[in-house]
Amino acid sequence: MPDPFDTDYVNLTSPAVAHYVISPSDTLDLPVRPRAIYVNTSGTAVLQDNDGEALSYNLQAGCVLSIRPTRVLATGTTAQLVAWY
Repeated sequence: MPDPFDTDYVNLTSPAVAHYVISPSDTLDLPVRPRAIYVNTSGTAVLQDNDGEALSYNLQAGCVLSIRPTRVLATGTTAQLVAWY
């Protein structure tokens, strides 16, 4: 399929072009750091940042989080999340 925007510069304000279902892990970082996270199923998500700080978020389905965590911890995460990048 032709993509007229294929040569445009991609940055954090550009639309995402790929996605994957996040598999939470207490030991592994995300395979690709997302631009944003979509909440597919309501629940809690424990997100870890660059500094290793983990915080718990209570989320509703349909929310989009403007955060780029390095890891989504399995312990405490009940929401199903999709990474956009």
